[in-house]
Amino acid sequence: MPNLDARLLSAAKFVREGAYVCDVGTDHAYLPVYLVLTGRAVRALASDINEGPVNRAKESVIKYGVSDKIEVVLGDGLKGAENYPVTDVIIAGMGGELIVSILDEAKWIQNEKYRLILQPMTHAEILREYLINNGFSIIDEDVVTEQKDRKIYQIICAEYSGEACEYTKDELYLGRHNINRRSAEFIKLCERFKKTNLEIKKAKEKAGQSAVLEDEIIKITDKYLH
Repeated sequence: MPNLDARLLSAAKFVREGAYVCDVGTDHAYLPVYLVLTGRAVRALASDINEGPVNRAKESVIKYGVSDKIEVVLGDGLKGAENYPVTDVIIAGMGGELIVSILDEAKWIQNEKYRLILQPMTHAEILREYLINNGFSIIDEDVVTEQKDRKIYQIICAEYSGEACEYTKDELYLGRHNINRRSAEFIKLCERFKKTNLEIKKAKEKAGQSAVLEDEIIKITDKYLH
C-alpha cells in the first residue's frame, strides 16, 4: 500500500464509495492506487501533463498490481477525461489559479453527477470564488498539517448545483465549513496566515508599498485567534 501524506489522505476521504476517480497531475499515482487497493474506488484514470510523472505512475500501477483498474494517460488538465465514466475528480498539489483554469476549460464538469476534490497549494480564496460563482456548492472542507514539512493545506470538496451563492471575505480565505468547525488545524491555519501576511506587510512598508490586502487578511485571522 502506498504511504500517503496527510493532504492526500484527506483528499481520499472525500472520494465517494464505488467511484471512478480521475486524478489530475497524478505524479506517482499513489492516490489512485491507494483508492483502488482500499476498495473505495472501483477504477481510476491517472493523468499528467508531463511524460516523467506518467512513466512513474505506470511503474506504480504495475508495482501494486492494479494495471487492470487504473489507466495512466498523458494529458493536459481534464482534456479527454470526459471520454471516461469518471465520477470523482481530484486535482491536488497545484496553485488555486491553475486549478481554476483547468476547471474553466472543462465545462462538462458542470454537472451534478461529478464531485470535485481540490487541494490548492496557493490562493484557495480564488478557487472558492470561482466555484461559488460558477454554480458549484462547497459541500465540505478540511485543513491538515503535513508533519514532515509543517505546511498547512486546505482541501475543498464541491459538487455542481447550478446555483451561485455568496461568501464573505472570511469564508473565501478560510472556508465556511472550516470556520464553523474551528478545529485545532483551523487555528493553525489562521496563525500561519497572520504570520505570513505580517511578514509581507513589513517588507512592503519597508519598500514604500501599500499593504492594504495584508492588513485585511490579518484582521480576518484575528477574529478567530481571540
